[in-house]
Amino acid sequence: MADNTIRRSSTSITLREEPQKDKDLKEKGKEMDEKGKVKGEEKGKEKAEQLPGLLVTSNLKEVIDECRSQVETIAKECRANNTKFRDLDFDLLNDRWSCLIGLDWTVAPRYPSGVMRVTEVFDNPKFFKADGAPSSDDISQGGLGDCWFLCALATISNIPRLVHEVCVARDEEVGVYGFVFYKDNGWVSVVIDESVHVLFIFGSADFPDPYITSRATIINSNSLLCTNAPKWDELSKEEQDLYSDREQFNNLTRKAGKNLTFAKSGAQGETWVPLIEKAYAKFYGNYSYLQGGYPREAIEDLTGGVASLFMTTDILDRDKFWEEQLLKANEDRLFSCYFPGLNGPDGEERSDIRVQGLYGNHAYSVLRARECNGKRFVVVRNPWGESEWTGPWSDGSKEWKGEWLKILPDLEHRFGDDGQFVMEYSDFLDCFTHIDRTLLFDSSWTAQSKWLQVPVSADPIPWSYGNISCT
Repeated sequence: MADNTIRRSSTSITLREEPQKDKDLKEKGKEMDEKGKVKGEEKGKEKAEQLPGLLVTSNLKEVIDECRSQVETIAKECRANNTKFRDLDFDLLNDRWSCLIGLDWTVAPRYPSGVMRVTEVFDNPKFFKADGAPSSDDISQGGLGDCWFLCALATISNIPRLVHEVCVARDEEVGVYGFVFYKDNGWVSVVIDESVHVLFIFGSADFPDPYITSRATIINSNSLLCTNAPKWDELSKEEQDLYSDREQFNNLTRKAGKNLTFAKSGAQGETWVPLIEKAYAKFYGNYSYLQGGYPREAIEDLTGGVASLFMTTDILDRDKFWEEQLLKANEDRLFSCYFPGLNGPDGEERSDIRVQGLYGNHAYSVLRARECNGKRFVVVRNPWGESEWTGPWSDGSKEWKGEWLKILPDLEHRFGDDGQFVMEYSDFLDCFTHIDRTLLFDSSWTAQSKWLQVPVSADPIPWSYGNISCT
């Protein structure tokens, strides 16, 4: 007899109240030392611990400690054997198809030319740039349809400590990196090596098409069609003659961040963006799984937060939404946005149709909301690192004159085709139809989960979510 029961996991968040601790904190804050100064260290430390961050579950500390221990053990063993770390569970070189595509060949991402360690791609690779602060400006999408994940990554980068909390441990000399992601009702540790997919690029040409995989075609001595170029020994005599020697060829085509197949950083030599993307691909099994998704789902995976969707046409009071939601961005909540793709005259969806520079079916990060000189502005970013809004208040538009130029520092914005742009709040709501919001939680919240039995009527029935009752 068929079991018409669906089992699914449901997670609920419960606030743990600690009034006595708050009272004790107040007393500590009033204590005076022998010099007559207020002792605020304990209070400040406790306050810092209460900042929203990764969702505190029963296994969070255990998983972080496990991740750090695993990275340390691997680094120690590699040094003892005089080797760099190779992740045999996610080996891009020796198990390329499993890592790239898995079992589903229908959603294959851009095919890379080869695999290189970050120490081969960059002369002086660093996980974070010199100041150690990850930024949304660091993120640029490559030949993988994971704008939703990179949008989420740019969004959490507005709270840099969140990125640091996800990137748990690393040994850059050995090439081992540890991360944590949230899955179902707990945290999972993911450890990877430093190998990344690359495209071997001729000269300085940019990618003409994300799915070209043939050899480079010679146009003239200074201009070559940029494709997945072969190695030096695979070049014809005519192709080799375009370069003085093997070293020059390798320097031009292989030793640059632009030859990374997938995500890359806008800062020279910075590696955290392609490596966290690789860890996320391992988390889900392969790179092709990242082809398409919703930014709210990725933010949940990165923070353990709880996401919800707002349809802009359903907002009853726009003033209230501004004051109670968007103005709290980067405090205890994060936002992203998008709108559906547009159709051509034939009714077919067209990826080349834009709304004043913006693309449908493409995720954008909401970086911040500001009110300046009586106007409301939203700063948004395209994970491509280019291609921006061209409507009112776009970079260099007629609105930017006189006193309005003085608000740029308040908006933390500068002109340039870097993917970041400014929109007036009304235009933002009129353009984007979907707004994702993810609530973050501090350490005073705990996560609890349990299995629910959901009865399903016998076939045939219309599709539904089932008969679910949460009490």
